Amino acid sequence: MPPGQTGMPSSYPGTPSAAAEPGFPDRHSTHRPAFPPRAIRTARDAVTVAALYLRWLGYRDIRRADQRPPNGIGLAAHGLLAQVDPTVRPAAPRDVECLWLTSMTESADCVYFSLAGYTDDARARADALGIPLFVLDLAGVPQPVNDHADTLNTDGAPEPDPRPRNRRT
Repeated sequence: MPPGQTGMPSSYPGTPSAAAEPGFPDRHSTHRPAFPPRAIRTARDAVTVAALYLRWLGYRDIRRADQRPPNGIGLAAHGLLAQVDPTVRPAAPRDVECLWLTSMTESADCVYFSLAGYTDDARARADALGIPLFVLDLAGVPQPVNDHADTLNTDGAPEPDPRPRNRRT
């Protein structure tokens, strides 16, 4: 990595603009280059890869989430909550449900990144709730686990709605 670049998105204090990094096209680009991998050796690396991947998908203003998830680290962008679980245990249904419930209180979509994968029950629950699941491989490339993740990986971030979102009840 060139001197002075941390690899963190531009909204993290003291970091350069992620838009200036190769592999991060304009939000409205019809073609995205392949996601540039970044090796994962620590929990911080896992969070960095998830944040860069969300940026690559087209989400802007990625930051730490206001609410701390029960497990892992929370990230947020406009209209999105993400949970990054860098532990060595597979995510359980409760982990997926907590993320979904938190996203409902924020009227946001959600996505889950796990280093160790997911239990079968967690995958089934995420499918039922429409939550994209990704596994972070140690090479630093998020791998889609379910159809919702495949769709997000292919389509990227949805275009922002100029109207305010209504709270879900």
